[in-house]
Amino acid sequence: MALRRLNRSILYLVLTVFAILYLMPVYLVVTTSLKAGAALHLSQMWDLPTHWSTSSLVSAWQKLGPNFLNSVYLAVPATVISSLIGAVNGYSLAKWKFRGANVVFFIILMGMFIPYQAVLIPVLRVLDAMGLYGTIPGLILVNVVYGIPITTLIFRNFYAAIPAEMIEAAQIDGAGYWGIFRRIILPLSAAGFVVAGIWQFTQIWNNFLFAVAITVPPHQPVTVAVVNIAGSQTIQWNVQMASALMASIPTLVVYIFLGKYFVRGLLAGSVKG
Repeated sequence: MALRRLNRSILYLVLTVFAILYLMPVYLVVTTSLKAGAALHLSQMWDLPTHWSTSSLVSAWQKLGPNFLNSVYLAVPATVISSLIGAVNGYSLAKWKFRGANVVFFIILMGMFIPYQAVLIPVLRVLDAMGLYGTIPGLILVNVVYGIPITTLIFRNFYAAIPAEMIEAAQIDGAGYWGIFRRIILPLSAAGFVVAGIWQFTQIWNNFLFAVAITVPPHQPVTVAVVNIAGSQTIQWNVQMASALMASIPTLVVYIFLGKYFVRGLLAGSVKG
C-alpha cells in the first residue's frame, strides 16, 4: 500500500511538472497581453503586470475583428459540409458494401497523405478558373475537399460499430438507402459528428498555408492577420500576444466544452458490437 502511494505521488509530481512546462507559454501570452507597452522588457517578461491594461486587447481586436469574422464564416460551413459528406461516405463504406469498396476507401484515405504544398499550384489554377480565387467560398471548398478523407475515416469506423441487424430490420420494413440513413444512422451519429466537427474546426481555423495563398484582403482569415501583425517593422509584443490569444480562443472554447464528448466519440467507434 505504501509503495502504491509512493508511485502515485511520483506520477502526480511528474504530471504536474509537465503541466507547468506546457502552460508556461500560455502564462507568458496572457500576462504579456495584459501589460502596457511601457512595461514590456525582456528582463520582466515573466513578471505579473504591475498595472493591468486591456489596451492591447482593444488594439488587437481593432486589427483582427474583420479577419476573425472571416474565420467564422470559413470554419463553420466548411466543418458542417465536410462532416456531412464524411457521414454519407462512411455510411456507404461501412453498411452498404459494394464491389471495390475497400479500394475506394483506400483512395479516399490517400488524400490524407498529400502535402498541401504538392497541390497548391493546381488548386490555385482550378479556383481561378472557377472564379473563386481570393474568396472565402473558394477557401471553404478547398478545406471541405481536404477534410473528406479524415471525416470519412472517422464515420466509417464509427458506423462499423452499429449492428448490421438494425439495417436489415429497416430494409425488411421497406426503408431504403436514404431512409435508413435519415431515420436510423443520423440519430446515432451525435458522437461521430462531435469528433469530426472538433477535428475539422480546429484544423480549418488554424490553417495558414491555404488561407494566405488563396484569399486576398479583405477576405483573409485571422491566422493571416496575426502573422501580418507579427511581420510589421515595429512589433508591439503586447498587441501581438493579445492577437495570438484572441485567435486561439475559439478552439480553446470548443475543446473546453466539448472535449469530454470528443473522447467519448473516439471510444464509441473503437469497439465493434
